[in-house]
Amino acid sequence: MRRQRSGTSSKHPDRAEEFTLSELAAATDNFSLENKIGAGSFGTVYKGKLADGREVAIKRGETSSKTKKFQEKESAFQSELAFLSRLHHKHLVGLVGFCEEKEERLLVYECMKNGALYDHLHSKSNTEKSSSVVNSWKMRIKISLDAARGIEYLHNYAVPSIIHRDIKSSNILLDANWIARVSDFGLSLMGPGSQREFLPAKAAGTVGYMDPEYYKLNVLTSKSDVYGLGVVLIELLTGRRAIFKDEEEGGYPVSVVDFAVPKIASGELQRVLDVRVGAPEIKEAEAVELMAYTAVHCVSLESRERPSMTDIVANLERALALCDDSHGSISSATFSIVSE
Repeated sequence: MRRQRSGTSSKHPDRAEEFTLSELAAATDNFSLENKIGAGSFGTVYKGKLADGREVAIKRGETSSKTKKFQEKESAFQSELAFLSRLHHKHLVGLVGFCEEKEERLLVYECMKNGALYDHLHSKSNTEKSSSVVNSWKMRIKISLDAARGIEYLHNYAVPSIIHRDIKSSNILLDANWIARVSDFGLSLMGPGSQREFLPAKAAGTVGYMDPEYYKLNVLTSKSDVYGLGVVLIELLTGRRAIFKDEEEGGYPVSVVDFAVPKIASGELQRVLDVRVGAPEIKEAEAVELMAYTAVHCVSLESRERPSMTDIVANLERALALCDDSHGSISSATFSIVSE
């Protein structure tokens, strides 16, 4: 493991470079606030520029003297390093390298120039720009498909399979070409099989995105990631946060799932769509409807009623094709949801 990380392994010579703390401090102007771009599991993320000119994102683990906090940070660091050192996919954020000095733990990633999907949907600096690139239904469907393909790779093609455990819009990043990539593997776990149940010590994830079966029964399967993606799809459809204050409900916090699913299921999809994107054009309407019904199935309370990632990818591919095909229709697009 150490040989592979330091890049001296003959089998994987190009993987995970080892950096010094001083190199990464120089790249981020000593971790200045101006370079802070966000936070991930157990760390703060900074934009940086390496000595050779490469632009990167650097996640620095929390510096805490508390033993439990350090153990959690160490666990997240080792988990992400282990997973990303062997994962290479167009729709996963790539790892450049790491730094491990005394109590410091840092991970260096490829730069995702267009930031997190969450910010494009919810940050005021982006939401007030009506011309935002993500404010088209075709683009939102494409982002959904990109993310789904990344998760499908984790479930079906990584060996052993991987359950991400923290799928959410802030963990879906957009590169310079607006290609979406799944990030932050600090909570990820290896699955003995993508559909088998197993019990980690405690449920982990983010409120609003967590699979009800997982946080109530502590039963984790790959379908927990499917639930999280379903919430992201509903975010993309509605433009609302996973948990938001609903003025119609007296300003009380409401789950976007509870808000949107009943309306979609009763044929009132138009009532929940993000007004910033505008009403779908004729050729987009069926695509948005297909995405919406896929999302509804993803957030089914029982995991066995949720589709597999392969089915989700197939539906979103169909939806994207419908955006380019004014003669397409859902009836001819063979809408498929297969419960397992």
